[in-house]
Amino acid sequence: MMKMKTCLLAGVPALLVGATPALAQNATPEAGEVAADIVVTAQRRPENIRDVPIAVSVLSGDKISAVSEGGADILSLAGRTPSLYVESSNGRYAPRLYIRGLGNVDFDFNASQPVSVVLDDVVLENVYLKGFPLFDLDSVEVLKGPQGTLFGRNTTAGVVKMDTRRPGDHQEGQAQFTVGELGTIRAEVGATIPVSSTLSLRVAGLANHREDWVNNAYDASFTKQGKDLGGFDDVAGRIHALWKPDDRLSVLLTLQARSYRGTGTLNRANVLTTGSNKLNDRYDRDTVYYDGGRNNPQAQDTTSEALHVDYDFGGATLTAIVSAYQGSSSGRGDIDGGVLGTTAGSGTIPFNSETGTLSSDLDQQTYEVRLASNGETRFGWQVGAFYWHENFELISASWNGTGGLDPTVISQLNQKSDSWSVFGQVHYDVTDRLRLTGGARWTRDQRDLEAARTLGAPFADSRHVGDKQPSWDVSALYRFSPQVSLFGRIAHGYRGPSIQGRIATSNILTTADSETITSYEAGIKAATPDNRFRVDLTGYIYDLKDPQFTAIGGQGNFNQLINAKRGKGRGVEFEATAIPVRGLQFNGGISYNFTKIDDPDLLVAFCGAACTVRDPIVNVGTTRRASIDGNPFPQAPRWLFNFNASYTYELASGSKLYAQTDWVAQKDFNLFLYDATEFHVGTNFEGGARIGWRSPSDAVDVFVFGRNITNESNVIGAIDFNNLTAFVNDPRVLGAGVSFRF
Repeated sequence: MMKMKTCLLAGVPALLVGATPALAQNATPEAGEVAADIVVTAQRRPENIRDVPIAVSVLSGDKISAVSEGGADILSLAGRTPSLYVESSNGRYAPRLYIRGLGNVDFDFNASQPVSVVLDDVVLENVYLKGFPLFDLDSVEVLKGPQGTLFGRNTTAGVVKMDTRRPGDHQEGQAQFTVGELGTIRAEVGATIPVSSTLSLRVAGLANHREDWVNNAYDASFTKQGKDLGGFDDVAGRIHALWKPDDRLSVLLTLQARSYRGTGTLNRANVLTTGSNKLNDRYDRDTVYYDGGRNNPQAQDTTSEALHVDYDFGGATLTAIVSAYQGSSSGRGDIDGGVLGTTAGSGTIPFNSETGTLSSDLDQQTYEVRLASNGETRFGWQVGAFYWHENFELISASWNGTGGLDPTVISQLNQKSDSWSVFGQVHYDVTDRLRLTGGARWTRDQRDLEAARTLGAPFADSRHVGDKQPSWDVSALYRFSPQVSLFGRIAHGYRGPSIQGRIATSNILTTADSETITSYEAGIKAATPDNRFRVDLTGYIYDLKDPQFTAIGGQGNFNQLINAKRGKGRGVEFEATAIPVRGLQFNGGISYNFTKIDDPDLLVAFCGAACTVRDPIVNVGTTRRASIDGNPFPQAPRWLFNFNASYTYELASGSKLYAQTDWVAQKDFNLFLYDATEFHVGTNFEGGARIGWRSPSDAVDVFVFGRNITNESNVIGAIDFNNLTAFVNDPRVLGAGVSFRF
């Protein structure tokens, strides 16, 4: 069998890639000591990261808490590992994730994405489930490339796999409290409570608050003196109950809930100027001018229940996971970002655009059963079956743009989706150094959507889509030594067919056929014997057939699904960790991600505002369209960078002083399918820092921090159909905090 001399135990307090010593609450090792190995579950079983033939990056839960200390949400993961990007135009409750340039810019709640989020072995399919707050996490693994064999449909780009801290045998816990500018308060706590020798609980919660800090300078009936927008209250909780009556049976019950109230994305009218992608003098981070949207309110409530059962038969372990998620949300926004007509504050707004969600109700259920071999045998295997069901109802509306209470148009979408699959994977150790792995999955998908306009011009329509597709992968991993491995992998996956219809603002339902991907990658994973220096390097190339894209905006506030003939991507990912001396650590990564649409016949509508399109323009009857053949995928940064550094100095008393900093940057990407000067992003970057003191036992940590310390205003998205509207990242937050371990 394959020799694995380094530590492979799940739960090892690994010094994770992206985690600094201060964040991980572990001192760096002294000369001669060995740093812990990184253990991942990318193949649904705990393994040393160097024994996994997949490009995987890992962030520790402490790292996530640190970058979130200023009130950030899941968007804070953008660029934290090579090839991972996250953005949203829906505030804090519907993120869009991208891996290796592949994602979906669709802003509606029933959109499908090629990046799957898996929380505690349960897939979060709907986009607003993916915005569940990050707290009491053990680790986040970013699995790059198609992962259809073990994780199923809609993983053509990859998987973001999140594992929370689970109950243990001993009472322990962590808590962190921070306060900062803009009335920001964040409290995160998690505690393990053994009830008996067989039953243990893990109770965790998060409270995230910010005061309104943005002024709506337009004098309307729904504005007030002072600050009107920008605030939020986001409260979430989780209970794990683990019952282990013996060494064979493990039963984990998980209950979760979230309640969120806040402000949606702040669209800022005419802050871009024709011929330039730079924010102009009309941009003021603290001020907007809205005559509609009633200050862009948002609300969301979600609950979930999951049961995870493992039974060890000796030679194999049977796993069964059943889960249910329920959710509801509402929101409203001034989409044009300004005041109708021409004003000094928001420039020229040719027509009002005000839309929102009166209600959206979600019911998701998943069922999975899996049987996997145990032990470090030469031949290993796992087989399983999976079923996913979703009911989704969306009632959306548009208003006349003056902030009135009664909508002028109401539409209703009812979408029902089902997916069945069976899968299996085997590995075989040809020698002590060479392991071959292969797997396959067969999936059947179907989706039905019914749409009707209940207020306004009558409209009703429906669509049905379905497909049956295989996913598979084969890989080889060769261990030159216990510290150096080389791997190669070929994977094929698919994203199921989709339906979309924004009938509050159009009379069009569109569909997209399944997209399929074949990916080729090879890489090396290496570390020194003491694990003080680690390097991962991966190169990849992929080919997409019938890639799904969303043509948003252009001539109106709607989106349409399209299939291109082909899409291509290639790139390189590099990340490294260095611990040159005790107390000092550096880590970081860089990725180059090239993407290309390959379809000479694909035309899309482009900006209704005065933008500078750099694509060939084609006349189609009385309309003009942009040819996007050869363009990169939208929201696909060509370059992603991240860098972290920390230094810890131990005092004579045994307490410690530390300083740390982290930086991320994205470079060279388009916001839309077409290429326009105004909607091309050159470079975005953002940095954070923390300085603190820790007690001798690391039980108490007192610190000051800064997020977005240079107060960068980064354009992360735009609205193109009305005026040159853009929206930006969160402002700088300086603050202080304290954390406890007990």
